Amino acid sequence: MHIDEFLGIQSTHNPHRWVLPITPGISTLGNFLFGGCGLATAVTALEHVSDRPLIWATAQYLSYGKTGSVLDLDVRVPVMGRNVTQARAVGHVGDKEILTVNAALGRRQIGVSGDWASMPDVPKPEDCSADDWRSRLPDLMSIEKRADIRLAMGRVKGGWVGDKRPEPGRSALWVRMGEGLELSSGTLAIIADWVPSGLSQSVVGGRVGGNSLDNTIRIYAIYPTDWVLCDIRIHGVQNGFGHGTAHLWTEDGRLLATASQSLIVREWTQEQIDMIEKTMEPRE
Repeated sequence: MHIDEFLGIQSTHNPHRWVLPITPGISTLGNFLFGGCGLATAVTALEHVSDRPLIWATAQYLSYGKTGSVLDLDVRVPVMGRNVTQARAVGHVGDKEILTVNAALGRRQIGVSGDWASMPDVPKPEDCSADDWRSRLPDLMSIEKRADIRLAMGRVKGGWVGDKRPEPGRSALWVRMGEGLELSSGTLAIIADWVPSGLSQSVVGGRVGGNSLDNTIRIYAIYPTDWVLCDIRIHGVQNGFGHGTAHLWTEDGRLLATASQSLIVREWTQEQIDMIEKTMEPRE
């Protein structure tokens, strides 16, 4: 499946105007547009308009797009250079601006390449339990129901995944998007938006979550892979806000992209805590 179909993004008679019905399948359990899907929508429209692949994009989340509403997305291209396009997309519901995305797109052919990051040593996806993540979700349609997500590094009640304690602030998820969604810049933007899950792994007691203030994705390369490892690092929490990054990897350890976010840190209600603790039960 192409990312356009997965998101439900629609072109209009104006090549710079795109429309996104905000359905439950691209929303959070709180009934608003999942930030990664908002960024993915903008990235997809920007790639269509520029006819160039994404280099980087950063989204500033200004308000919530409620499930059932329609997001209008306007693309502007101030600079179309020989190799690089500088562009932005502004999404709004009615007269309320929801998100603004700035981006660069393009490709240059040079004789130098390489990457120097290292993928963490984690169990393979088939060796990780889907129950560690899925059992905490109510039986409602959301973006999380459209993905197979498995905790690859982090805390479970009574121990650690693989009995190996990660360094402080670090956790990792294996993510496989459903419905045969092909890997693209937009797909990686969705996966990168699970950085806030690292907050509950990092803070002692795991009683916090977060809403993204922004989301930046930097594309290294698009390699074929069934599963993507989202390697999350929460660097710190202070004054009610947190900051973290992610590296996205193929199953065989090739770097796909990096991402970063700042988050509004929120303490969970007792009901949310009870749901999370279901996933922390010792595994048989």
